[in-house]
Amino acid sequence: MAMYRHIVLFNWKPDIPAGHVERTIEALGELRPKIPQIRTYEYGANVGINPGTYDFAVTAVFNNIDDYVAYRDHPDHKAFIAEFTAPFVATRASIQFEI
Repeated sequence: MAMYRHIVLFNWKPDIPAGHVERTIEALGELRPKIPQIRTYEYGANVGINPGTYDFAVTAVFNNIDDYVAYRDHPDHKAFIAEFTAPFVATRASIQFEI
């Protein structure tokens, strides 16, 4: 059975408020139990080993495409984006692929 991985990478705007990354991590932890379609969920800030990388990453695994779409369109996920990423992200990249 194929599963699907979703990866999102962000670069924050230079003027994000102090503590925003920590609040984002906390909010992602609260989001996970609200969306049962998420099989695995990992996220965090870049540790800064290599230059030219993104500031923050989110990865998730879903059992099927329908589960990913349910997550993508879930009202709590949309609320998270509106509050924690959309206003603060300078650049974003994402991909979904079969694993």
